[in-house]
Amino acid sequence: MNVVRIRRELLEYLLELARDFYPNEFAGFLREKNGVFEEVLLAPNPHFGTTSAFFDLWMLPYDENIKGTVHSHPSPSPWPSRADLHFFSKFGGVHLIIAYPFTEDDVRAYLSNGNPVRVEVVD
Repeated sequence: MNVVRIRRELLEYLLELARDFYPNEFAGFLREKNGVFEEVLLAPNPHFGTTSAFFDLWMLPYDENIKGTVHSHPSPSPWPSRADLHFFSKFGGVHLIIAYPFTEDDVRAYLSNGNPVRVEVVD
């Protein structure tokens, strides 16, 4: 996979969530339809702090359309932390990180192994 596709409306909503939760992180799960991320599910039973986000994965509904995750970094660093890479390796899929100041240019996507992929916004 060289590119991840995301609906513009969803991306704008995710950027808004990152701004609203700032200075805390937020986290969610991304639903894919026909190869495009279309929806976000906010993490169940969340704890969103300034340096991390925790939630109960076992409370997630079974949904074969969940193909990725998203979380914000309240710092300008869009790179995955060691904890992020550990989570990526356990969950699979594509992982978006939205870094401060939460603009479209601050969004990065990574595979489960931490390799970056390009983000393509579709209307």
